[in-house]
Amino acid sequence: MEKNLKNILVVSFGFLLLFTAYGGLQSLQSSLHSQQGLGVASLSVVYGALILSSMFLPPILIKKFGCKWTIVGSMCCYITFSLGNFYASWYTLIPTSLILGLGGAPLWSAKCTYLTIAGNAYAQKAGKIGKDVINQYFGIFFLIFQSSGVWGNLISSLVFDQSPSREISEADLACCGAYDCMKNPDENYSGGSNGTNDTVVYTLLGIYTGSGVLAVFLVAVLLDQITANKEERKEEKIPSFWSTFLATFRHLKDVRQCLLIPLTMYSGFEQGFLAGDYTKSYVTCALGIKFVGYVMICFSATNSLCSMLFGKISQFTGRKALFVLAAVIHLACIITLLLWKPRKEYLAVFFIIPALWGVSDAVWQTQTNALYGVLFEKHKEAAFANYRLWESLGFVIAFGYSTFLQVYIKLYIVLAVLVVAIVLYGIAEYLESKTSNTTNNEPIKFPKDLQATNMQEEGDCADCGFLNLQKAAQAKAQGDTFALRLSTAECVALMNRRVIAMLKEQPYHSREAPEGKVREYFCIEDYRS
Repeated sequence: MEKNLKNILVVSFGFLLLFTAYGGLQSLQSSLHSQQGLGVASLSVVYGALILSSMFLPPILIKKFGCKWTIVGSMCCYITFSLGNFYASWYTLIPTSLILGLGGAPLWSAKCTYLTIAGNAYAQKAGKIGKDVINQYFGIFFLIFQSSGVWGNLISSLVFDQSPSREISEADLACCGAYDCMKNPDENYSGGSNGTNDTVVYTLLGIYTGSGVLAVFLVAVLLDQITANKEERKEEKIPSFWSTFLATFRHLKDVRQCLLIPLTMYSGFEQGFLAGDYTKSYVTCALGIKFVGYVMICFSATNSLCSMLFGKISQFTGRKALFVLAAVIHLACIITLLLWKPRKEYLAVFFIIPALWGVSDAVWQTQTNALYGVLFEKHKEAAFANYRLWESLGFVIAFGYSTFLQVYIKLYIVLAVLVVAIVLYGIAEYLESKTSNTTNNEPIKFPKDLQATNMQEEGDCADCGFLNLQKAAQAKAQGDTFALRLSTAECVALMNRRVIAMLKEQPYHSREAPEGKVREYFCIEDYRS
């Protein structure tokens, strides 16, 4: 456990350092580079490139270089974006945004694949249920990762704290909230317009770039390489470009993946709304831009803490209950934002809404990632590539209509996507549970000659620690763990029937036959699951 935990912490803190920089830069793009919409255009390029990379890059890079070095190389792409901000122009920021987007999908796919393989490997060794370990690993990751929003926003708030405050009039407040006047509430703010601001901006960019470099160093030096099951790896070949390009869409043949598309896109919609619209039309409009960092710290703090909490309690509550909780909280927040008129007198509300939003987002992040890892264990790379593809599409759509629609229309769109996402997710869970119940509740039909060929007399079994068939049936009824000595074919038959168990095999030679002629296995079936 210690080695696995070390690797999970290395990945988590690497992402923390990297996204402390990128998260802070992303929230400042529209303010730092407002001329001709350069900042917004750069974000559009990032997520557009992320969609393209999701289609073909992750499986190629992961199979060629492994999860570790895919993560390292992708992190370097994020650093180029920080460097591009030092001299922001269409010729520097757009290309570096493109590079960042191309590295984004492999980064997240490699991370998800790494955590899933590590979780399953530890579960097999410790005799635990794989999905529970995976949930815990994702919970640890997002506990640490989501705090990047705290540090990134804190750094930017402290650096820009010397900026002069903007007086907010009643006329300005009339244009805040759901029925905004569709104008920039702080359009006079522009970083980098004089020497002093240039120095402040360069200081901030230097901190962010150093954080990214440290992240690359941490992962490259301390993270262990990891691979899947050896037998599976022997059969794997590096796919061709076109086969990998189409792998993401081939995965859509799985109806469960199609049903999860709205849920995955909703993650992009809700994050895009909070970062782009809530901060501008509510916080900046009514309080000023200096409060944006502190409000987003509140979101990130609750998000981080709840990510760890939900990762732990999911094994007791199940993921369905958590998804319902997240949906109810976001529904309440959306209704509040539609009815509430933001004013300085309600200062606490500005922080309560993002705090609750962070609670729900913790569910969307941890449980959706874990859900992909559990449902699509045999096609992890293609599944997580789909995850990044559809989440990025949600971001692109949210950013795309941001400057053309009033806030109340955007809220109705987010609400509609939420309802559709939860309904289709429920259908996906129903189909999965129906399939699971059909296979797992059907009684196992042992071969007729099982007792004659593979079961010894009870006295003989006592010597080698076996249970006879009758004792095995009793153990199953009592929920105990029991062992059967079965042939290879019978082991495979049990596996294909999807018995919920950890299956272990080790060679055994019968006393009645010369060594090498009879090869049998122990199948350890745990029916307590």
